[in-house]
Amino acid sequence: MPVLKLTPSCKDYLWGGERLKAEFGVRSELHPLAEAWVLSAHPDGPSYLEDGSMLAEYLAAHPEAAGTHCRKFEQFPILTKFIDAKNDLSIQVHPSDAYALEHEGQYGKTEVWYVLDAEPGAFLYYGFAHEITKEEFARRIRENTLTEVLNAVPVKKGDVFFIPAGTLHAICKGIVIAEVQQNSNVTYRVYDYGRVGADGKPRALHIQQALAVTELCPPKELDFGGHLAQCDYFTVDAVTGAFEGIADESSFVSVLISDGAGKLTCGGQTISFEKGNSFFLPANSGAYALCGSYEALITTV
Repeated sequence: MPVLKLTPSCKDYLWGGERLKAEFGVRSELHPLAEAWVLSAHPDGPSYLEDGSMLAEYLAAHPEAAGTHCRKFEQFPILTKFIDAKNDLSIQVHPSDAYALEHEGQYGKTEVWYVLDAEPGAFLYYGFAHEITKEEFARRIRENTLTEVLNAVPVKKGDVFFIPAGTLHAICKGIVIAEVQQNSNVTYRVYDYGRVGADGKPRALHIQQALAVTELCPPKELDFGGHLAQCDYFTVDAVTGAFEGIADESSFVSVLISDGAGKLTCGGQTISFEKGNSFFLPANSGAYALCGSYEALITTV
């Protein structure tokens, strides 16, 4: 099976910047450019193959390419993005599978953030600083004092944050991340700084949904056994230098180049890559290798 080089769908959310074009080679006419969905079979932002067809179409025609571990999911399980937060994102939460499937008709959203760059003084919100009650949560939303009880974490390049469904969070200004998440586009905004959207109206909040799904306690420390993150939906590793792996029958392999340049070899193909490139290696592609001066995220299911 061939190595598939992917082209992203892009999003112009109002908090975005221009760094994905300038530094990651993302081609888009959008201003600002907030997100590039670099591995996606989601209808809200599909990624494309070099012939212009969608990854989702390829997977429908070749379901074995996803791998045997993906058979337990009704849909392709993950979605990967680059995110450029020139300004603060809303304080938000994502539901669990059970809630999202019942109320939204799609999966919930557990995700992991890998910080690619952060301006001096940059921070993000990651759960609560201490446990609170649902009554206090609701009151602080009404009174615009929610940030007083959130866990504000300074960030730097290379930091990793695993965000299970139900964890209140926000990427704040001056941060560029790679995000690996469940294949979902369900977000409940809790607080958005009073901003208005392109239509001139305040952006919608989802208070009742957030009250129903938010875990009202600090994040738990987890051990991923040497991986950046590991859960039922994905396993993510950061690699660099001479790296060798195998795409067996169990899972596809996503290769996302987060920095530098080099070459990818698989199945008799050798492909040059650079920062921002995204590749899909179908399950059962066999041995593959990366070399060069680069950093990459390797994701499997």
